Amino acid sequence: MAQGLNRVSLIGNLGKDPEIRQTQSGMSVGTLRIGVTERRKNGDDYKDHTEWVSVVCFGKTAENAQKYLQKGRQIFVEGRLQTRSYQDKAGQTRYVTEVVANQLLFLGGSRDQSQGPKDQSYALASDATDNDMASETFLEDDNIPF
Repeated sequence: MAQGLNRVSLIGNLGKDPEIRQTQSGMSVGTLRIGVTERRKNGDDYKDHTEWVSVVCFGKTAENAQKYLQKGRQIFVEGRLQTRSYQDKAGQTRYVTEVVANQLLFLGGSRDQSQGPKDQSYALASDATDNDMASETFLEDDNIPF
């Protein structure tokens, strides 16, 4: 019998600057909020609908996100869904579903071009080791097979 598959791929824009904190053991934990917008037909008109998604990243991925990303920047996130629970101040159990990122790609600039020029290059932020980085490749228009 086949195992389950828990995989999420999203492209969206950051709704606010990444937030980073440190665990007691010193590991960096980053929190991102991205808006994923799709166009939906509503009668004769089309309307944009934005779904807001919480993303968590760790280690170098979190540090690079804080260093290079800002509100409005477009990113690609790949990871898995995770639901966790916690107790709020009133003692109620609350649940949060978020994407735990194992890869972030920094895509084009911000949607809001009034923030000034953006670096239009593609960048990779992942927790890959030096050996893994040797196998990482970046797709350019000439390398896309279609």
